[in-house]
Amino acid sequence: MLLDPADQYRRGLAFKEAHESEGAFVVANAWDAGSARLLTGLGFTALATTSAGLAFALGRSDGVNLLDRGQALDNARAIVAATPHPVSADLESCYGASGEEIAETIRLAAEAGLVGASIEDATGDPDDPILPIDVAVERVTAAVAAARALPFPFTLTARAENFLHGRRDFADTLARLRAYEAAGADVLYAPCLPDVEAIRTVCSVLDRPVNVLAGVGPTLSVPELEKLGARRISLGSAFARAALGGFLRAAREVHEHGTFTFVAEAVPYAEANTLMCAPAGAAEEDA
Repeated sequence: MLLDPADQYRRGLAFKEAHESEGAFVVANAWDAGSARLLTGLGFTALATTSAGLAFALGRSDGVNLLDRGQALDNARAIVAATPHPVSADLESCYGASGEEIAETIRLAAEAGLVGASIEDATGDPDDPILPIDVAVERVTAAVAAARALPFPFTLTARAENFLHGRRDFADTLARLRAYEAAGADVLYAPCLPDVEAIRTVCSVLDRPVNVLAGVGPTLSVPELEKLGARRISLGSAFARAALGGFLRAAREVHEHGTFTFVAEAVPYAEANTLMCAPAGAAEEDA
């Protein structure tokens, strides 16, 4: 897939400006090209990948280092090609142990057509899930430097993963977000913040835009999250899990009851075919 440099610059600028505009916007997480086309058709104007959605599609668990960089970027490349809008990638811990490897991941992400990515401080080791803060800051610094070296705006999100991995240490989470801000991250993100006050505090004490994960913790709407100070709202693996939920309900009905009533709620074949038409401005695949 070849993305014209002018098109990539346009996408990168649009994503950057979305974070600078008034109010909050939703970045919709797609797990493959088909879901990206559906989200684009519904009117979402910024997309992101989901490591969990990709892992589930490949029959793997998420968060335990079972995806490699090539798989993540191949998935991202397909999503970029399916939409004319900006795409940011969930690159987990950037698939490298050194600053040089992290920088290479960001460079390859740009080659894949991405205009943003996240780097997290998780290790993928359930017994020791979070990196020491000094190590994590060095890694964010390397990712930021690589992003700044690109010839278009590339939005780098730094993630503090404590709550996602059961470490309910708000003070440490906030300290990490502040350190990642000082290291130059464009967006700060702590998945699974436990309550409204935690979201409000994070958004009020940081000067950079904050991404909030919807559907986990307090059940809040876009206007409610915006009022708390969120600038960007993401869904993580929620759409992918919703699709899995529909599939499992249908398969269980057939297996357990021998009936097919689920078909009444399935998207008709002709409509599905139409929905998968490439949107105007989507990238072209290499011949």
